[in-house]
This record gives sequence, C-alpha cells and structure tokens, in this order.
Amino acid sequence: MPSFWKHVNKVLREAEIIIEVLDARMIDDTRNFEIEKKIEQFGKKILYVVNKCDLVSKKELDPLKRKLVPSVFISSKDHLGTTILKKKILELSRGKPVTVGVLGYPNVGKSSLINALAGKGAARTSSESGYTKGVQKVRVDNKILVLDTPGVFPQREKDLVKHGMIGAQSYEKIKNPEIVALELINEKKVMIQKKYNVTEDDPDEILEAIAVKFKLVVSGGKPNMDAAARKVLKDWQTGKIV
Repeated sequence: MPSFWKHVNKVLREAEIIIEVLDARMIDDTRNFEIEKKIEQFGKKILYVVNKCDLVSKKELDPLKRKLVPSVFISSKDHLGTTILKKKILELSRGKPVTVGVLGYPNVGKSSLINALAGKGAARTSSESGYTKGVQKVRVDNKILVLDTPGVFPQREKDLVKHGMIGAQSYEKIKNPEIVALELINEKKVMIQKKYNVTEDDPDEILEAIAVKFKLVVSGGKPNMDAAARKVLKDWQTGKIV
C-alpha cells in the first residue's frame, strides 16, 4: 500500500472531522469514494469543501449544494468563503476544540485552503501536484487544528487521462498530453473556445487552431500538437480557463 494511505489512516484516527476537498469544475471526478467509504467506516464526520468556485458560474454551483451535504463552497486563492468554512467546522464540532483532517486528490488546493483558513503561509504550497510529502499539523486558531496530507489516488484507479484533466498529474509529466487535452476540450469545449477565441468545433481542429494561434509549430510549419496540448493543460490546471 502506498505510503500516503498510511497518512490517510493516521488522519482518520486522529481527526474528528474530515474535509474532502473537491474541484468546482469537476466535482464528480475529484470525489474519492474510497476515502468517503473509509470516513464512514471510521465513524467520522465528513465536510465537502468545493474549492476554485471562482472558476465556475453560480448557476452551475447552486444545484450541487443540495447534492453535497454538508458542504461549503470556497475560493482559497481569493480567500472567499473561509469565514463560512470556519463557522461550519465549529457548528459540526458543537463549538468544542476540534482536529480536522484535509483529504483529496493531488492539486485540488488542500494546502492553499489551509493557508486561507490560517491567514498565513502555514502549509507549504505549489502548483505542481504531489507537493505535500507527509502529514503537517497547522493551528488555525485556539479551537481548530488542521492535518494536511499528501494527495491521495483511489488504490484501484489507473485512469491517467482523468488524472491529467483534474490536475492530479502535472501537465509537465503527462506522457500523452494530446489524448488528455482532447478529452478536456471535448468536455469543456465552450470554455476553451472562449478562452482561446477559436471557432472550430472538432476537438482535433480546436487544438490545431490553438497551436497555430500561439505559433507552436515544428519544422515545416506543422502544428506542434504536443506543445499545444501542454499549454491547454497548463492553463486548465493553473485556473486560467474559466
């Protein structure tokens, strides 16, 4: 069993409340049902925290508030919703001092969320997935202690396309970026067309148009689809496509 599952079990033993951090743009894809089952088995309270909500319209988010209970929608980058999150944690703990575990896929914004809660750079952060290496304890205030963990993949999940799309694997390390980018374009076509101001409809043609637009070419002027794919994935993972 990978070492990060040892960290998960440690957090599940020590924390009374478990926050599962999700990406607002791909909520279902960033839910880790293995973790959710473990939380239930340990008899701990779960709180869904949907991060990066600044990248999604309110109209899209509203129905999800009824689906994910209890939940808080935040933007850790803009420090939006963090006061509500603190209140929800204390509501679940009935005002008593509490230890909160933070779990989720790599690069969904766990450490940034903790920094926003604590009001300082208490948890180390990076835009590259897998940056947190072990359990870190962060004191938010005199009632809330947070346990930050490395990102966790479901043990049986080998979907590399999904991992690239949700940012769990860095755009720099993806072996077949074109496949991942085409799937992303297929799912988020309107957003990507708007971002790059392209009118093509077919995902292959959209990616080729992006390559041409940004002069990403190889010898002979042929579009460099690999470079274009990595650009799209980088922009997606760093929140530039909204």
